[in-house]
This record gives sequence, structure tokens and C-alpha cells, in this order.
Amino acid sequence: MHISFIFFLFTGIMILKDKKIILGVSAGIAAYKAALLTRLLVKQGAEVKVVMTAKAKEFITPLTLATLSKNPIMVDFYNPENGDWNSM
Repeated sequence: MHISFIFFLFTGIMILKDKKIILGVSAGIAAYKAALLTRLLVKQGAEVKVVMTAKAKEFITPLTLATLSKNPIMVDFYNPENGDWNSM
């Protein structure tokens, strides 16, 4: 995350109030930053839904993101057997 974006989220401007945001989290060392981003977005009044890959769970738990987003987390959103996508 760029420092100016973080500064924007820490200000009192509620430009994201009532916006709906889907946050995708994949496996990688920066996955832990999803927790901070989720918290800041919710603090700004956004409704955040998190979609994460199964491998991302090795870096951050779905429970952490569910607690911060106040929404259930979708992990298995793709079924490779039939090629279907689950909806949120």
C-alpha cells in the first residue's frame, strides 16, 4: 500500500461510506496487510467482503479477516472439477 493511500484512510473523510468493496487476498508475504486494509476500509464506512485463495490461509487466517470485515470469508470460490464459480 502506498503511504498516501494509508494517510487518506486514516483521515476523517468518510468518502467510502456505504461503498461495497471486494478484497482479494492471495498467497504471498504481503497477505498480512489485508488485515490492516480491511480494518481501515471498514473504519471508513465501507462494506468489505473478502475472497481469499486456499493458499492465502497459510499467511493469514480467515477468522481474522472475518472479524475485521464483519462478513463471512469466501475461500473456495472456484470448483476446478466443473469450472463453476461460487457467488458471493
